[in-house]
Amino acid sequence: QLQLVESGGGLVQPGGSLRLSCAASGFSFQDHYVIGWFRQAPGKEREGISCMSSRLPNTYVLDSVKGRFTISRDNAKNTVFLQMDSLKPEDTAIYYCAARQGVSPGTCGRWEYNYWGQGTQVTVSS
Repeated sequence: QLQLVESGGGLVQPGGSLRLSCAASGFSFQDHYVIGWFRQAPGKEREGISCMSSRLPNTYVLDSVKGRFTISRDNAKNTVFLQMDSLKPEDTAIYYCAARQGVSPGTCGRWEYNYWGQGTQVTVSS
């Protein structure tokens, strides 16, 4: 059974950093999967932040987080990370990890993903 478990969320001041982790089980990164990070703020739709192939260097990054957020993976640990720097109050949301079979991350559309983690809260506030 494929499972995704997020960790690393919390409260951080504006300008601070957090590193989220998504530990995947039930499948191997050696297979062709796309893993992504999404977020949903209160009253807003869930949006794709960054998605990447489990085997190839293909990566998608949302324009509003380019230069601040970086997605990476450790294939040996079946884990995907999201390094978030220069955080802003508008980054406050529940952050989710998701996965689907495939090769290209495309535009990180949430409707394409059928496996989801439980989410981790990120709050940026002074």
